[in-house]
Amino acid sequence: MPKRPDFIVFMTDQHRADYLGCTGHPVLKTPHIDAIASAGTIWDRFYVASPVCMPNRASFMTCRMPSSHGVRLNGLPLDTRNVTFVDLLRDAGYKTALIGKSHLQTFSGQPASLNRPETRPGFHRALGPLSEATRHKLAEYRSEDPNNDEYKTPLPFYGFDHVELVTRHGDRCLGNYRNWVLERDPDVDRLLGRQNQLPHDYVCPQAIRTALPEELYSTSYIAERASAWLDANAGGDHPYFLMVSFPDPHHPFNPPGRYWDMYSPSDMETPAVFGLNDWAPPPHVSSVLEDRETGRANPSTYAVLGVNEQEAREARALTCGMISMIDEAIGRVRSAEGATDAVTVFTTDHGDHLGDHKMLFKGPAAYEELTRVPFIWSDPDSSGPERTDAIGQTHDIGTTILERARVEPAIGMQGRSLLSGSRDAAFIQYDHQKINRGLGVSPRIHTLRDRDWRLSMIDGVDWGEMYNLREDPNELRNLWDNPQHAKQRAELIERLARLEIANCDRMPFPTSQA
Repeated sequence: MPKRPDFIVFMTDQHRADYLGCTGHPVLKTPHIDAIASAGTIWDRFYVASPVCMPNRASFMTCRMPSSHGVRLNGLPLDTRNVTFVDLLRDAGYKTALIGKSHLQTFSGQPASLNRPETRPGFHRALGPLSEATRHKLAEYRSEDPNNDEYKTPLPFYGFDHVELVTRHGDRCLGNYRNWVLERDPDVDRLLGRQNQLPHDYVCPQAIRTALPEELYSTSYIAERASAWLDANAGGDHPYFLMVSFPDPHHPFNPPGRYWDMYSPSDMETPAVFGLNDWAPPPHVSSVLEDRETGRANPSTYAVLGVNEQEAREARALTCGMISMIDEAIGRVRSAEGATDAVTVFTTDHGDHLGDHKMLFKGPAAYEELTRVPFIWSDPDSSGPERTDAIGQTHDIGTTILERARVEPAIGMQGRSLLSGSRDAAFIQYDHQKINRGLGVSPRIHTLRDRDWRLSMIDGVDWGEMYNLREDPNELRNLWDNPQHAKQRAELIERLARLEIANCDRMPFPTSQA
């Protein structure tokens, strides 16, 4: 039997599909990622399973939808009872490593914001393991917790035999990176955070000109450690799977050193919405914009935020700087021994509004800038470059890697091998702890996205969203209540219902006949 191929997966965080040179960005230069594409296939219609970090990263690992693996929203660790595709590679003899961001467990250290129901007068409520409908020990999952100072991760970690973690974002990242940076500068805290930043004139929320030098930034750490692992593990009798995961270009916007002013806000495209006077945002978007206008919003949190045109341009320029640093780091890793003949993948966990629909970051709206992500597959045994408009999703990546490695997927994995087919439509799930003021409920949104249409239904409200992206690519005209499109809406709702049925979890496998 021929040797199974090696794999390197590069993953970024909160990185839109259109923010690469090879996917058409007019200003951003990404020569090293473009080099991956030049020998591979770019998927132009690639979508997340969920447009937030933890659920989609869990879908990547398990090849399952959030409703199946249990990480419905940020703040729920991935239960280790889930089998990951990395577990299966390891079982087949692969050396497995993760360098960088995992976010399969919580790393904020903050309590949940979703309130438990109150006990009614005269009623008894069970506590402890009987308080929820399934018993679990998720509160004990602390590998990424900020109070876990030494970050001694129990191995294997979701299938990874070697783990070097970077948790959180910006210049105040923790994990194994924190120990590394302290070894190089024990007094590094004098350089970190907004209070120690260098002077600048940006007004964008969370634009922080870090005083941390490039060589001590987390992106440099990841490049160094991933290259070192490749140098130490290339060759031999066992193939390898290496995941190189960057916490950027997620906010705060703080590219270090020369990357801060590598791109000018004046060179950035203005989001189309700022040229319109008749845009009527849906309630869950209008409430976000109103909160910023009235001062109700907190610009320093991770929550979705309304912005003006100048802020959007600045966020875009700084994001480009962060991506350029990642691109150079990827070039460094790909030059390491053993990287040349690996099947190489580039993707991200979700996108960022970056001013589209007058918002920053991510939130309950299932717009393209959040749900469509870059996906590049480069295989030494295949010719390139190629582009495809076939539809794929994040939870298809692991099953595709398993197919290429000649490893059978676990029963119940819902991803498809992209080597043998694609999807008719993407199915996307979103859930959140906090109440959206415009909805009056905590958002739970399920979305269908086919070649031309996007339909989203929201639990607890009597309206939805429907866009014809062929005619309205910026998703500015909601056709949900348009009587001329009533038939189309009914057809899309039926297709969404069929996707809901098809993606119901069918695990565990039956043990016998009744």
